Amino acid sequence: MPTCWNRSGTRKNRRSGLWVLVAALLLSGVVLAQQIYLPPAPAPPAEYGKVVLNSHAARSPGPVVFQHWLHRSKFTCRLCHVDIGFAMTANGTGVTQESIRQGYHCGACHDGKRVVEGNVVFAACQGDQYVPACDRCHAAGKRGVRKYDYHSYTAKLPKFNFGPDWMKAEERGLIKPADELVGFAPARPRMPLREDFGITTGLHWVRPVTFSHQKHTVWNGCELCHPEIFATAKKSDVQYTMYSNIEGHHCGACHLKVAFPLNNCAMCHLHAPTWAQQ
Repeated sequence: MPTCWNRSGTRKNRRSGLWVLVAALLLSGVVLAQQIYLPPAPAPPAEYGKVVLNSHAARSPGPVVFQHWLHRSKFTCRLCHVDIGFAMTANGTGVTQESIRQGYHCGACHDGKRVVEGNVVFAACQGDQYVPACDRCHAAGKRGVRKYDYHSYTAKLPKFNFGPDWMKAEERGLIKPADELVGFAPARPRMPLREDFGITTGLHWVRPVTFSHQKHTVWNGCELCHPEIFATAKKSDVQYTMYSNIEGHHCGACHLKVAFPLNNCAMCHLHAPTWAQQ
């Protein structure tokens, strides 16, 4: 009997030890997962920022494909998302053929009259009949219908490890994004430029960030970020983390969709690792 009891007790101890080990591994896995909580892998540079508008009529030529890379080379983000009024979230604007015809949304530029960089912008949604030009926007699943090709268009632009370096391209005058549409929205006076500031991190191995107001206001002005994305309060009162960024809030509102991806840590944290590759 004692021998049997010892064997049984040994089995029980082994089982208890096994469960403790499993629990410890699970707990360490949770902690490890939190420590390496990384942003999702970005789409390839040619596809990064692509928006597909599926709310089209059954008789239309199909979904519209909007490419941010082409439009950001010609217009600032502020112009489209503040003056024209495109929402920052998918399906948040309510673009329709009728609103475009009336000169709103895409129709603010695509009216067949406005001149951008010396070229007349083609008219969109101006007739009820399908014409081949419709495929320039209704391009989903169609090949060879676009006027501009990503690789040839961006070939002469400065690059970093993930596609074109749009900031350097603007600084060097290779692109000159317009910040207003004459006749669409009233000209606005420039707001006073705020100073740059440092952002410290809560982990000793994560380098701090220097946030440049100048670089961001070139593209966004002040209105695109404040107060919707970042509350207009003392910077010490605004609480955000990399977790909130990865969830699409704060910096992630742009740096998961259009601006260089969060995976490119070194763009903000000097000498940090990088996971986003071209």
